[in-house]
Amino acid sequence: MLVLFDQGTPVPIRPFLKEHIVQTAAERGWDTLENGELLKAAEAAGFDVLVTPDKNIRYQQNLTVRTIARSSC
Repeated sequence: MLVLFDQGTPVPIRPFLKEHIVQTAAERGWDTLENGELLKAAEAAGFDVLVTPDKNIRYQQNLTVRTIARSSC
């Protein structure tokens, strides 16, 4: 599974996802993208999951039309 960590996601949890490929938004050069653009870029790149500390993303974005799963930490 391809996992994307949004800005602010605690990177120390990365080793617990050994069976998955984890990249950060900063590693992809996406650290300046807003939520909508970040979701689009992640989906286009084939990411399966977005992990974000943004607890308001579900109110800011229409997530029902998204193919990427998301989790707040």
